[in-house]
Amino acid sequence: MSGSVELKCTPLHAEHIRLKAKMVDFGGWDMPIQYTEGILAEHKNVRESVGLFDVSHMGEITVKGEQALDFCEHLVTNSIEKMKFGEICYTLMCMENGGIVDDLLVYKIDNKYALLVVNASNLEKDFEWIKKQAENFNVEVVNVSDEYAQIALQGPGSEEMIKDICGVVLENIEFYHFEMGRINGIQAIISRTGYTGEDGFEFYVQKDAAIPLWRKLLELGAKPAGLGSRDLLRFEACYMLYGNEITENTTPLEAGLKWAVNLEKEFVGKSSLSEQKEKGLTRKLRALEVTEKGGIPRHNNKIYSEDKEIGFVTTGNKSPSAGKVVALGYIPSTFKLGNEVEIEVRPNKRIKAKVVRTPFYRGSVKSKKK
Repeated sequence: MSGSVELKCTPLHAEHIRLKAKMVDFGGWDMPIQYTEGILAEHKNVRESVGLFDVSHMGEITVKGEQALDFCEHLVTNSIEKMKFGEICYTLMCMENGGIVDDLLVYKIDNKYALLVVNASNLEKDFEWIKKQAENFNVEVVNVSDEYAQIALQGPGSEEMIKDICGVVLENIEFYHFEMGRINGIQAIISRTGYTGEDGFEFYVQKDAAIPLWRKLLELGAKPAGLGSRDLLRFEACYMLYGNEITENTTPLEAGLKWAVNLEKEFVGKSSLSEQKEKGLTRKLRALEVTEKGGIPRHNNKIYSEDKEIGFVTTGNKSPSAGKVVALGYIPSTFKLGNEVEIEVRPNKRIKAKVVRTPFYRGSVKSKKK
């Protein structure tokens, strides 16, 4: 179409077309939202068996050099120093005021090498931010996103399905750890991570190896799954989505990510977060369960208490796993478990909800060994 921006395509784009996926514009990428079975069937496959996702749109940035680990320690909220080699941490980059630049994974490869995996929609912004923060460090920061394809195999049957085609012992890879090795003869970073609340693996491979690996995993019985089911799965597990639960206008403490923030070390935004903790939070991200019929909460719906607007919904949906209509939203920190609120699902239509515990559903995802 004349004047339209051309969407970027992953190395697996032709495979999605071949499988008759419904494609959508996702942050400038032409991505599968669902395949022929539909979102709910794909969700069920991941919860009960094995689903296969193309997540090659994610951004990969390498940090190399004498001060690579010192720089990562300065850049992110979680502690890199305490990690072992071969370990991964979920963490955040913050602005000086504590607002969130992005959430990301840090792969600790060796003394002089770390891999950062960032959100696709934030890649350019993140890369510029990281380069700016690196100016006083002896490091080289490179955006290597175009070199990688990333495939996620998720579900309780993942390990069993691929153990015979892997050149590493999968049961030895703990949750949030990785190994360099071969899968189906293809060199890869094999990572026990995911975004679904289920056990599973993510494979980082060279672009030209993506289609052979994808087809092999389908041949073994994995079912393709799109971004629609991925969002529903992550929501049930109460994982953050940038642009919804976390933004430049929210802090990790407000989002319930205190566990990913080490205030005992120095990092960008530490002073603001320390001050916020000391003063006390005025709002927090809370899980809400709808207690009456009348609609499904959606992003940016207003939340009320006693006719007063008190917050907003970040994500809402019907949870197939929990069998309930649920939402995440920011409300005053004074609200406790069991407290009641109202959500405006459409003009002049509010439905009751109560504050509940997170997550809405706990799947087969492995815990880190202590």
